[in-house]
Amino acid sequence: MLEDEILSEFRASQALLEGHFLLSSGRHSAHYLQCARVLMDPMRASRLALATAQKIPREIRQQIQKVVSPAMGGVIIGHEMGRALGVEAMFVERPTGTFELRRGFALNPGDKVLMVEDVVTTGLSSREAIKAIEAAGGEVIAAAALVDRSAGSVDLGVPFFPLVALNFPTYAPDELPPALAATEAVKPGSRAKP
Repeated sequence: MLEDEILSEFRASQALLEGHFLLSSGRHSAHYLQCARVLMDPMRASRLALATAQKIPREIRQQIQKVVSPAMGGVIIGHEMGRALGVEAMFVERPTGTFELRRGFALNPGDKVLMVEDVVTTGLSSREAIKAIEAAGGEVIAAAALVDRSAGSVDLGVPFFPLVALNFPTYAPDELPPALAATEAVKPGSRAKP
């Protein structure tokens, strides 16, 4: 899948939003990707997951035994990545503020895991999910995401394979350009501000 085709999928599902957004990282942006919208069409989600899986080198793909994603944003893409790779998919969630496996999900000691996100900006959720996976006995051998918003700067401690890199500028609260500062920020994400 080419970058233009990927962006077409986001535009067709009205997942690429413009305005003033407060991201889950605490930074502000004039653009927001609502991946839940692009993933609400099961056929589109399947196409995007297959394209993401193809970004992962074959030698890594062949080792993956489980896919684990952080709830909420990673649940659908994680499930579809499991389908694309032919392995089980599960998710970690934060019932008390820290990611953990629940609902009967479990990893065997040493399971080779692909951690999958929808969007990575600072990598905070990804690193927290990786820590939870390792605490549950898994070995995270790679990470994948639909979108890398980090401008290529994120370090997850494992090889990272995003489907597409979108480098919309983000701003600290005290660095807002006048146009953004003049409008109220909307918080469209699912995670409370850190």
